[in-house]
Amino acid sequence: MNSIKSYLQKIIPPDSIPGRILTMAWPVIAEMSSTTLTQIVDMMMVGRLGAVAVASVGISMMPLQYSIRLFNALNVGTTALVARFTGAEEKGQASRTLHQSLFMAFGVMLLLGVTFFVFAPEIITFMGAEPEVVATGTIYLRILVPGFILMLLRMVVTAALRGVGDTKTPMMVNILVNISNIIGNYLLIFGNFGFPEMGVYGAALATSLARAGGAVAMLYLLTKRHPYLWVGWKNFFHLDLEMIKRIAKIGLPASAEQLIQRIAQIYYLRIVASLGTVALAAHQIALKTESLSYMPGFGFAVATTALVGQNLGAKKPDRSHKSGNTAWLMAISTMGLMGILFFFFSEGFMRLFTDDPEIIELGRVALKIVAFAQIPMATHFIFAWGLRGAGDTKPVFYATVFSTWIGRLGSAYLFVIVLDMGLAGAWLAMVVDWTMRGAFVAWRFQQGRWKDIEV
Repeated sequence: MNSIKSYLQKIIPPDSIPGRILTMAWPVIAEMSSTTLTQIVDMMMVGRLGAVAVASVGISMMPLQYSIRLFNALNVGTTALVARFTGAEEKGQASRTLHQSLFMAFGVMLLLGVTFFVFAPEIITFMGAEPEVVATGTIYLRILVPGFILMLLRMVVTAALRGVGDTKTPMMVNILVNISNIIGNYLLIFGNFGFPEMGVYGAALATSLARAGGAVAMLYLLTKRHPYLWVGWKNFFHLDLEMIKRIAKIGLPASAEQLIQRIAQIYYLRIVASLGTVALAAHQIALKTESLSYMPGFGFAVATTALVGQNLGAKKPDRSHKSGNTAWLMAISTMGLMGILFFFFSEGFMRLFTDDPEIIELGRVALKIVAFAQIPMATHFIFAWGLRGAGDTKPVFYATVFSTWIGRLGSAYLFVIVLDMGLAGAWLAMVVDWTMRGAFVAWRFQQGRWKDIEV
């Protein structure tokens, strides 16, 4: 093992740009792989309960996923500032950023939790679900809420750790969460080893308990002094308006971007849901399969954010630019390969989740279509996150608003409603969206104006 490691280090020195990218990216990829595997196993287990169960889980998870991405976008300010302070060797300021980010998070967490619990039926109905899906999905969503709130806390700490280049700690905690989730699913969905057979609600309870455990584990780690980050719990509720403004300056445009995007995607999901429960189930399963390609893309994107910010903090803008371009080459290589697999093995992927021939056929076509979005998606991941790491979040916001509302939603209406292309038309609209977004952020990043932004 050591000889293999030594050989790899000779090929890609750890201090080189590709070496730094890989060092930071592989734990994120492993973390994403663990999460995706858990979601796939979860969907495989739920898939045996029928189309209503699959649709209920999928449509109930959507508003939570949208909120997670919205919340995570706010954390872009945390990652970017922590990365800058790390590059400038200002550890105290990096910890101060984490402290205020946690402080800000509590209010958002409580607001989201109450909203989802109280208005669960209305939210799921608004997303276009049929009555039987609304009934099941409402209970499922309410069970998820407690674990969801605590998971948001863990996300803040993860964002700060990634800013200093520590991607291993979040990976270890997340793997623990996912293992707990799989075990809980096995026990609670089917009632194994004397546990109650709760079906789809058992899947929700297992997920909520696992996420709560992950938050406790991360808080425990914060009680020990990290080499770069620490939180002074004694003065935790001290409000630092200057730092909050700096975090918000970067995070709010990214958050607004996600908000506008998620609203468009809710209407997009309503278009898909109008095709019926079977089409919606196929859509959800295909989305789970497609998420396999996010693993390398997101890993390289996180590394790009940290390296761009750290090198700008160290007054090395050209190295920031080179880091982004290098990560892009790595991302399109891996996600392009995933696109090939989606195209040629689409039916096999679908059969992992369901035996329903109608669902398999609809999902198979969707995966073949989205194979062509993998390189544009990789391009967006890298250059959008690179711009965010530099604090240049407004252009990404403008690109996302235009591409989601015109590219995805407009095309989906045209292809599905006007041209009656069914689920294939909805997925073709996704390709249009990613192509538009990827092209714009690539152009913006290569311009290099982000090198002069002060955060």
